[in-house]
Amino acid sequence: MKLLIDPPILYSRSKILLKPSLVPAKRGIYAWYFKEFPAIIPREGCIVKNNLTLLYIGITPSNNNSTRNLRKRIINSHFRGNAKGSTLRLSLGVLLKDESNYPLRRVGNGERMTFTKPGEEWLNNWMEENAFVCWMQHPEPWEIEERVIMCISPPLNIKGNNNSFSTTLSDLRRDAKRIARETPISN
Repeated sequence: MKLLIDPPILYSRSKILLKPSLVPAKRGIYAWYFKEFPAIIPREGCIVKNNLTLLYIGITPSNNNSTRNLRKRIINSHFRGNAKGSTLRLSLGVLLKDESNYPLRRVGNGERMTFTKPGEEWLNNWMEENAFVCWMQHPEPWEIEERVIMCISPPLNIKGNNNSFSTTLSDLRRDAKRIARETPISN
């Protein structure tokens, strides 16, 4: 866990997209640190490294049957993905809605919810400036996820988290999804 709470290096979006092989194509657990973030997110008790605050922990894969790995998850889901495939992007987009002016919307056939293509691009740019990631390899990350989240208690994790903000975040995400379902599908 030391590699997550005291990482030797934190990687930016541009650094990883320039050289994807920096992220191992292995199973593991990763931590997201942020330079600036919405004031609603509590800072108290958070781990800080080089003026960056640890706000989210993720794992990949979620079980032994999956072929997902750190490289696919960090790059394709979080740095280049959308709110449908990334709970981190969903949470950030919901929390940044007033700043971005891109609320969660139903897209395509109405089954998927994202912040639309321009909104996801806005979130990419925001992450470039503010989001940094580190990781550690682990053969069965689902076995340690709960323990790591309970120990670190990052505010953007909902499942298995004792951080009181997880309830607030869950409510905000639920409300954003409800409003998206009540709004016409975005072109």
